Amino acid sequence: MDCLQELEEQRKRLVSSGNADRQHAKGKMTADERLAYLFDKDTFLEMNTFQNRGQGLEKPVARDGVIAGYGKINGRYAYAYAQDFTIQGGSLSASNARKIIEAQKAAQKAGVPIIGLMDSGGAKIQEGIEALAQYGSIFYNNVQSSGHIPQITAIMGPCAGGASYSPALQDFIFFVEGTGEMFVTGPGVVKEVIGEDITMQDLGGVDVHMRKNGVAHVRAKDDKECLDKIRALLSYLPQNSNEMAPINKKFKARWQRGIESVVPENKRKIYDVKRVLDYLADTESLYEIEPEFAANIVTAFGRVNGQSVGFVANQPAVIGGCLDVNASCKAARFIRTCDAFNIPLVTLVDVPGFFPGSDQEHNGIIRHGAKMLYAYSEAKVPKITLVLRKAYGGAYIAMCSKGLGADIVWAWPYAEIAVMGAEGAVKIINKKEIKAAGDRKAEVLKEKTDEYTRIHLNPYVGAKLGYIDDVIQPQDTRRMLEKALEAYTAMGIGSDKPHHGNIPL
Repeated sequence: MDCLQELEEQRKRLVSSGNADRQHAKGKMTADERLAYLFDKDTFLEMNTFQNRGQGLEKPVARDGVIAGYGKINGRYAYAYAQDFTIQGGSLSASNARKIIEAQKAAQKAGVPIIGLMDSGGAKIQEGIEALAQYGSIFYNNVQSSGHIPQITAIMGPCAGGASYSPALQDFIFFVEGTGEMFVTGPGVVKEVIGEDITMQDLGGVDVHMRKNGVAHVRAKDDKECLDKIRALLSYLPQNSNEMAPINKKFKARWQRGIESVVPENKRKIYDVKRVLDYLADTESLYEIEPEFAANIVTAFGRVNGQSVGFVANQPAVIGGCLDVNASCKAARFIRTCDAFNIPLVTLVDVPGFFPGSDQEHNGIIRHGAKMLYAYSEAKVPKITLVLRKAYGGAYIAMCSKGLGADIVWAWPYAEIAVMGAEGAVKIINKKEIKAAGDRKAEVLKEKTDEYTRIHLNPYVGAKLGYIDDVIQPQDTRRMLEKALEAYTAMGIGSDKPHHGNIPL
């Protein structure tokens, strides 16, 4: 056999060594298929194709259970690695860990995103500490790249034990329904240690991480949808922290007529704030992050005249839009992600306050709420705030008020900015007078409430004091948003901001 023929035979064995049929039977693509689908056609170049030590094994294993390399996604370069479950369960060996580590370092040096496609049974038991110790180097590189380059992980199969912490250190986690599983200790250990019977999906499946604990950011029904969504997300992000996200004008602005009918003037009536976002963002450009977790606040990427923007909005349709522990953490992490990658922040405010009760206090609402205060205050990207309706108490401050460094604060005509609602305020201020009113208590309460509302609960009080830059018509919001973002971009506002990492919150 000559050298050229031998090379072809070697390459054939690389692709065919795993059991692709078994992977397909589980509804999963192979590692090769995932990378081919993720990257633009014929652009992916593999690194360390033949690297394999085979230590402790009867024979070396093709590719050692992981494929790493680089290519173009949406015409821009990125690195990626895909664990190959068909090769000894995609287990992490010292050799294949070094392929991942080399890809991480190369991505950081090149200043381009890196994507990890996780599908592994864990560290290779035969290699003991030599394999296990490699997780530390992977985590270290995650942290060194944090806030410099976008880091994305897709949980497309098992991801257990130490492996689960690499995704947690990255910017975004995608999760495939049915096949994705992530936990620190598996059902067997849980059963042995605490006697609890639980399935893998109930312990660490997509619903757990999307709805209950907020570990995952985006859900996908299968591998292809997951990879499509990763490609879409990358279009909103720059290559690194020194660049701006690409302009994409394939989306069009929606006609603004009708936006005023979305938000009821009656403060007790609920509505879906996503309908407001639909008006403000370019048509079909909204990309929501963590839509199922802490749904009382909405975090989403979108576009305004093609420019990538990060939206943070209270959601009155869920617990009245109150801020709580989970909403505070969710918002703070999104704010810091946008700031790390030079994406302007647009905040929509309709918040009655922080959610009350011993449960919230005992779970640290003060500590977690402070994360939002810190994140907004730290952010140096353009920050535009719009008060739609209610803005009460400390929650008004937390939703990017002037005091936290908002560059512009606008309010709609029926906005209310105060320590609390009118009736609650009157019951405190006029307590003695109402008590002395006897049979006229209800009448006096209404009179005083109407008076307080007229004098204090309007946006012009804040505008006179300089806390509101302008009171605007709802239908003018999009036009003014376009002008402000264009101006701040042209002036380079935030271009000299210091770098910071993107610590999990």
